[in-house]
Amino acid sequence: MLKHRGFVAGLVFAGLATLPAATWAAGNTTSTAPACPALLNTQLPRLQDEQPQALCQYAGKVLLIVNTASYCGFTGQYKGLEALYAKYKDQGLVVLGFPSNEFGQQEPANNKAIADFCENTYGVKFPMFAKSAVTGSQANPVYRQLIARTGKSPSWNFYKYLVNRQGEVIDTFSSLTGPENRQLIRAVEQALKSP
Repeated sequence: MLKHRGFVAGLVFAGLATLPAATWAAGNTTSTAPACPALLNTQLPRLQDEQPQALCQYAGKVLLIVNTASYCGFTGQYKGLEALYAKYKDQGLVVLGFPSNEFGQQEPANNKAIADFCENTYGVKFPMFAKSAVTGSQANPVYRQLIARTGKSPSWNFYKYLVNRQGEVIDTFSSLTGPENRQLIRAVEQALKSP
């Protein structure tokens, strides 16, 4: 019987040893990850390889969500969006790009070509997702929620939604408002200061 107890105790100990420290450490039995807001509770394919990505990984971050296109008069905003992301990412900002061909057919290429263009032309490192619709009944799940919550649908490429750490839309910016716009930067900085 003692041998059996030792064996069971060994299994229990071995099992605990494989769990994350936060799970079994004394006094710490809950996860510290922020809850996933409804806006992010979905998976979408990544632009580069079309592998599904859980958007919950961005829970607790300030998000600037932008619909993009490679052949638009506003395409140069990629440079400013990447600069904004690089400057504030350590404080919790994530820019999320959603290529779309809905406005003027200005994103005709496939996902790989779009990814290559963004990286090679503008050095884009912020997360981007596979080409999708961002308006109407065919809009991807994130945009359906953004539109439902704000009553505002993108009217052209590079429309922007600013989302706080709780997953709530706190502001929108037209395509004419570039990433270097002082009002947009102030709104981002204010959102980053809020818990």
